Amino acid sequence: MTEEFAPPVEELISQFRRLPGVGKKSAQRLAFFVLGLPDAEAEAFASAIINAKKTVFQCAVCCNLTDRETCPVCEDEGRDHTTICVVADPKDVAAIERTREYKGTYHVLHGVISPLDAVGPDDIRIRELMARIAGGEVRELILATDPDTTGEATAMYIARLAKPFGVKVTRLAYGIPVGGHLEFADDVTLTRALAGRSEI
Repeated sequence: MTEEFAPPVEELISQFRRLPGVGKKSAQRLAFFVLGLPDAEAEAFASAIINAKKTVFQCAVCCNLTDRETCPVCEDEGRDHTTICVVADPKDVAAIERTREYKGTYHVLHGVISPLDAVGPDDIRIRELMARIAGGEVRELILATDPDTTGEATAMYIARLAKPFGVKVTRLAYGIPVGGHLEFADDVTLTRALAGRSEI
């Protein structure tokens, strides 16, 4: 069977297909877009990937991505270092920071417990989180993993581990989205909305 494109093009398409959410057609479009770039722009694109891989690593405290030993949030003395918001992914930190409401620190797990995917507690940054709690400075743990099966299981596991330390453990409230309609909400969402109701 002959290849559809020249081998270097096929290899480029193959690499783009490895990206999450990118199928065959999208990978082809991306590959041909890159091939159509001027040499300087293509080199800058490739250089940005290589540079990020070489210079970005995990913060020594919270495990978020940074290009320094500790990230700006952990270095900020104005933040509340007694409160830790636990998230699964660095993208979740960015989402919460966009609200400009949260003033505590973070801990990035880099995944969730998922037996079906062979991901256990030792495969994510739970050990590092427990070391921070054991330090005695932490008063509240906000568990902000996704409200799906693996996110809930991870939150419950961490809550059990944190309980002996006397730390207050809270979970993000989930319920009816702003602008949503009750008739379209599923049973789990409605149940959570009722359980997490607040006084007005």
